[in-house]
Amino acid sequence: MASKIGVVGDKDSILGFKMLGFDTRIVQTGSEARQVIDAMAEDNFGIIYLTEKFAEEIPETIERYDAKMTPAVILIPNYDGSRGIGKKRVQDNVEKAVGQNIL
Repeated sequence: MASKIGVVGDKDSILGFKMLGFDTRIVQTGSEARQVIDAMAEDNFGIIYLTEKFAEEIPETIERYDAKMTPAVILIPNYDGSRGIGKKRVQDNVEKAVGQNIL
């Protein structure tokens, strides 16, 4: 069975993903983002892209899903640009896997 891919964030940041066929969910608050992510996880989404802006508001939710195999929660910049959170997470995960920061 193919995993579903979802995108959660503000309208301006995720509209382009909808045109690519991703399941997009527009949220206004971190609380809404948490509820949507939990619902997507229950609905067997394999990957959930989340804008960094909302990730900053719900770090405990991000950490909870980091400890699980699925869904993978991937942080993406919003329309204002990157806050550097997603890049830092990738660097931290690479360092954890390899033993040093090779990026």
